[in-house]
Amino acid sequence: MSVTITPPQERECELCGRRERWDDEATGWQIADEPGEVYCIHEWDINGTFTPLRE
Repeated sequence: MSVTITPPQERECELCGRRERWDDEATGWQIADEPGEVYCIHEWDINGTFTPLRE
């Protein structure tokens, strides 16, 4: 049985609204639009509802 892990491509902070997208070329997260709060300890919306595993 083979399992593929699919990482998230977008995420949004539930506290300040900062949105980021994964950039394959930079191999990291890039801000999508507004930077949000500079001093926010980001609470990303990647939680138990996101399913990274698929068969």
